[in-house]
Amino acid sequence: MQDTILKIENVSKFYPGVTALNKVSFEINKGEARALVGENGAGKSTLIKCIMGVERPDEGKVLMNYNGSWIENTNALEAQDHGVFANYQHVNIAPDLSIAENYYLGHQPKTKMGMVDWKKMKEDSQKIIDKFGMNVDPLAKISSLPIAMQAMVTISKISVSDDLRIVIFDEPTALLENEKVDTLYRFIQELKTQGVSIIYISHRLEEIMDICDSVTILKDGTYIDTKPIEEVTKDSLIHMMVGRELSDIYNIKRNKPGKELLRVENFSDSSHFHDINFSLHEGEIIGFAGLVGAGRSEIMRALCGVEKRLSGDVYVKGQKVDIKDPATALKYGIGFLTEDRRADGLALNLPIKTNVNMNSYDMISTGGVISLKKEAERAEKYSKDVNVKTPSIMQLAGNLSGGNQQKVVIAKLLCRNPDILIFDEPTVGVDVGAKQEIYKIMEALTAQGKGIILISSYLPEVMGLSDRLFIMAQGRITGECDLSVENDLKEEDVLKKASYEG
Repeated sequence: MQDTILKIENVSKFYPGVTALNKVSFEINKGEARALVGENGAGKSTLIKCIMGVERPDEGKVLMNYNGSWIENTNALEAQDHGVFANYQHVNIAPDLSIAENYYLGHQPKTKMGMVDWKKMKEDSQKIIDKFGMNVDPLAKISSLPIAMQAMVTISKISVSDDLRIVIFDEPTALLENEKVDTLYRFIQELKTQGVSIIYISHRLEEIMDICDSVTILKDGTYIDTKPIEEVTKDSLIHMMVGRELSDIYNIKRNKPGKELLRVENFSDSSHFHDINFSLHEGEIIGFAGLVGAGRSEIMRALCGVEKRLSGDVYVKGQKVDIKDPATALKYGIGFLTEDRRADGLALNLPIKTNVNMNSYDMISTGGVISLKKEAERAEKYSKDVNVKTPSIMQLAGNLSGGNQQKVVIAKLLCRNPDILIFDEPTVGVDVGAKQEIYKIMEALTAQGKGIILISSYLPEVMGLSDRLFIMAQGRITGECDLSVENDLKEEDVLKKASYEG
């Protein structure tokens, strides 16, 4: 019989107006990979914080078996001292330090003179980078890396510790390409063979079926059940998570494309993308697929004036436009949902009301004075339109679940009623129920004649939702597919074009 490494005993956690956890109890064994699943708001993130000592339960205990004694970790540093590490959903490393400095932050190797041994730190970091196949310089600053590579650095950083006992992975593959997902799988298997226990959180249920030995289901802060992985299916997990059956979530109503909304010609920048040409029509969803670093997000950021382009023309409804900043993009009816909602899309310390109206205060102001009545009315309307689950529009955005945060960002865009919407990784860290709600929002928008550009690293999503699909590799479009005609397109076909080396 395996040794129990972690006991969750009747844990409850309360926030103003919200019961995040309600008498949750279960155990995890040494060397076991346990999936933790549930919709956004089910209590997963709060439970992780309690396990890590970041939050203290209001009731109950989180107990860890440390060398035969049951202990409680009262803070994150104490948890790490006892071998508990977490890879959080949102990249959490020092952006202005190098990869090597992040790996060894707080425990740098020293020379005989007591100075930091920079040579050894670089050499040891290079070994970790090679092990995880990252092909980056250990002295590269984190902020210079794509967000997906930053995510890989946070994962590989775990291997620096020589006393791992419990590792928590929270949506680790959300921004990873297929090759890096395979690397992560191998790392998890290596940890298990060393007797390390894994807590694995993912909304991609196929990963759970591949990686985990067992699964614990939470719903609305309560414990539902724990089952061996061989006793569940994706459909049965969804039913336990959401309490209802879900049909094909990509089966949205299609529209006959209308007039041209957007045309991009010969679009290029200095290094990320070259000679890009595409168009978008009313009622249409066009998708962009490609590996990390293909240039998809950079194109859209340049299109909206977030970053500069060197050459190329942009036409909105047939009119040539010069977009130099996001405010000008909004003026021409282009709304941009960025891939990192917490860094670029939300003011986490401000309420929903302010976040929803943030891009459109000029529309409810007279003589520089904001109409507080209209501010509240618009926040209520657009939050309701996208089904933000919250007790009040005065709730801080940072207190919402990932899915509800994403819906607030969408509500913020809709406030300006744009005709062109760019959704960059719109369902990262979002549960299957919230995903379906976001897809229904997209369906409603295209039914109104709006056009959507979808970027997604998750091939079933971008292939399932797009009317036309553009495939990118090394900053160039290497394939274009009309999915209304080419309905037998396979993921392998897309990956082949996305891996093109010319």
